[in-house]
Amino acid sequence: MKIVIGSDHRGVRLKTNLVDYLESKGHNVLDIGTDTEDSCDYPKFALKAARAVSRKEVERGILICNSGLGMTMAAGSVKGVRAANCLNLAMARFSREHNDANVLVVPAVFVKEALAKRIVNVWLKTEFAGGRHLRRIKMFAK
Repeated sequence: MKIVIGSDHRGVRLKTNLVDYLESKGHNVLDIGTDTEDSCDYPKFALKAARAVSRKEVERGILICNSGLGMTMAAGSVKGVRAANCLNLAMARFSREHNDANVLVVPAVFVKEALAKRIVNVWLKTEFAGGRHLRRIKMFAK
């Protein structure tokens, strides 16, 4: 799967580890930065990743910041993007199954590397259920 991944300075360590992990699983990963722990503005990376998802240049996106809140808001502002801030496996599964999330946001302050890998796995493997969930998504996707 082709996946775009980005982070701000607070998520760069986790992002770097997830890039290596995803590539080891055979995914084609487009790392859009940041690459340092120097303070930076998260919207720059969230919007770049979200636009790649919206334009269908990639199949999915993963973003990492401190709380996950800012990245989720910024990415979700892009038409066609359904960003989900997931702190556990159930949230990751529901975000795909019920909401067809195409951008996963991982909050680095709350989710350590081992759990992040499990969240990513569940999120990538879970299919959208459709049905009544599709009707609901169409209500806000205009």
